[in-house]
Amino acid sequence: MSSNLFRTKSLESIHAGMEQQTGLRRMLNAWDLMFLGVGAIIGAGILSALGMGLAGGYDSTFDLTRPAAGPALVISIILVAIACGFTALCYAELASMIPVSGSAYTYTYATMGELMAWIIGWDLLLEYAVGNVAIAISWGSYMDNLLQGVGINLPRWLSMDSRSMLLPTEQFAAAHQGAVGFFDKLNYLVQAKAGVLDGAATFLNWDVVKTAPMIGEFPVGLNFLAIVITVIVTWLCVVGVKESVKTNSVLVALKVVLLLLVVAVGAFYVKPENFHPFMPNGLTGIQAGAAIIFFAFIGFDAVSTTGEECRDAKRDLPLGIIGSLVICTILYVAVCVVISGMLPYKDYTGVADPVAHAFTAIGMHGISAVVSIGAVVALGSTLLVYQLAQPRIFMVMSRDGLLPAWFGTINPRFRTPVNSTLLTGAIVILPAGFMNIDEIIELTNIGTLFAFILVCAGILVLRVRRPEVERKFRAPMIWVTAPLGIVFCSWLALGLPEHTWVRFGVWLVVGLVTYFFYSAKHSKLRYSQAKTVLSP
Repeated sequence: MSSNLFRTKSLESIHAGMEQQTGLRRMLNAWDLMFLGVGAIIGAGILSALGMGLAGGYDSTFDLTRPAAGPALVISIILVAIACGFTALCYAELASMIPVSGSAYTYTYATMGELMAWIIGWDLLLEYAVGNVAIAISWGSYMDNLLQGVGINLPRWLSMDSRSMLLPTEQFAAAHQGAVGFFDKLNYLVQAKAGVLDGAATFLNWDVVKTAPMIGEFPVGLNFLAIVITVIVTWLCVVGVKESVKTNSVLVALKVVLLLLVVAVGAFYVKPENFHPFMPNGLTGIQAGAAIIFFAFIGFDAVSTTGEECRDAKRDLPLGIIGSLVICTILYVAVCVVISGMLPYKDYTGVADPVAHAFTAIGMHGISAVVSIGAVVALGSTLLVYQLAQPRIFMVMSRDGLLPAWFGTINPRFRTPVNSTLLTGAIVILPAGFMNIDEIIELTNIGTLFAFILVCAGILVLRVRRPEVERKFRAPMIWVTAPLGIVFCSWLALGLPEHTWVRFGVWLVVGLVTYFFYSAKHSKLRYSQAKTVLSP
């Protein structure tokens, strides 16, 4: 049994299976891939998580305080870029060897075996589908702000999830430590509705709670705009990859111009005194900031999921992966320096739109509005790329028998994995409408970091087992690069709070149960090897 769990797919069988089964169009070039990478990377991270990284913050749900990185967040960004750089080099080499749509899942199948490949495939759900939940939520918030700016006001309960409605004020949570659980909050809500408690002093969003419709004693709230954008993007992904790529290229160009505008204009309002203290919480703050800002770098690996739609995958995938990461790192460092220099870092406490907030605070409302428009564009682009990536992971896993064949169905007209695309949309829609963004970001980060660690380990395995295989791109100093990638990613993961590790553990347990009850029994590799053994 144990040998079956770690059976690997040969590189030859992976290539043969791709040639026999793919129905996707090969139409993407290196520029398309680079734009996809930039589209995936620049999104909710830099536009939302920047504020949390700079100022830290208190989380009443788990009674913890995230230490602020302060202006030293720029160091956090550089450290994350280095960690992702090591990983990107490993991804680039693997993509040049195994140019298929499975990304880290396929790479792990070829190096560490079926069980670890399943775990990675399961983890990639956290990066792409669950990560897209956070992006859709953030898009809905920015779009709601824009609509309010032009006089269109949705009912507040159509723009906020129920859990966010029930967030207690920091003062109330501090005075009732240990008694701010979910059912406690519902009890406080009953008292506030009856006038026993001061609702405004109890709930951070009391103005929304008191107008929300109720089911029993539970306030109903949802992010309606997040649901709308997910439906639109899912439709685009069903229609075709080229149409999606064209749309993405336009959106990417707009958001790069936006960030350059932020840097160019904001640089004139940087005050040196705002850089002091530079490291308010020392290395602890830098690590916490890095663990959060890592979300801003997730996405370069999504390029590797388009391997079967590239004209020259072995050459263009490495260019797309590494090129997009370099471009985004330069932009991020510049934006962080400017935004942290415009206001004291504490002014970003609890701010969901830190870039727009910085310009509003200095009276430049016109630029703030432009930033909000750009945020809608940027987040829409990221949502699109992630929504392209996840169905292709499902498709490749179904080819291997680890998921039912239904997941691999290719639409004959659009030549896209239609069932997986629609399912991914459904997976994103419900939590995007009803969940909180902070917990989604942290869960996405830990799942992605785990996948990155295994990719860095996998490249070492292939260097030993298959040194003769053609590599159009070779990661430099691999016995230094890959171990450093593992160390940096592990360090970032350790900066995440304990409850995130617990949730990740539960996620893995659910994945393992699924594997042993279904996937292990339907594995095509298992049957092909058994057939070989039984053949005379």
